[in-house]
Amino acid sequence: MTFEEFTPGRVIDAGSAEVTEEALIEFARQWDPQPFHVDRAAAEASRWNGLIASGWHTCAIAMRLAVDNVLNGSNASASPGIDELRWLAPVRAGDILHLTLHVLETRVSSKGEYGIVRWRWEVHTQHGTQVMTLLASSLFNLSRPAA
Repeated sequence: MTFEEFTPGRVIDAGSAEVTEEALIEFARQWDPQPFHVDRAAAEASRWNGLIASGWHTCAIAMRLAVDNVLNGSNASASPGIDELRWLAPVRAGDILHLTLHVLETRVSSKGEYGIVRWRWEVHTQHGTQVMTLLASSLFNLSRPAA
C-alpha cells in the first residue's frame, strides 16, 4: 500500500494466525521465560489456570500479520514507536488471532519528506475476545512529492 491509500476511518483486515502450544512455549523460552509461559504445571497452579502466551509473542504475531498482509510491498520506511500497548486478555494455545488495523489519522511530515499514519491495531481471538490493542505511528515514503 502507498501512503495515499491510508485514509482516516479506513479499516484493514490484516489476517489471522493460530497460536500453537509449541510456538507459545518456544517463544517464551527464548524471550519471556516466566513460569506461566513455559511450565505447564506452574501455569496450571497460577492465576491463569494453564499456559498463556507472552504478550510480546502476541505483539510479534500482530507484526507478522501486518507485514505479510499490509506492509510488504508498501512504501513503509520506519516507525517512530508505539504510544500505547494493552494486553487485555490471555492468549492460549489453539487461539486464532485476528488483526484489524484502524487508520486514525494521516499527515505529511512538516518538511514534506514522508507520510505519517497513526493507527490502532486490534487483535481478537476466534471467539471475538479482544486480547491486545496498540496505538502506533508509521512512516511511509511519499509516492509523489508533497506540495
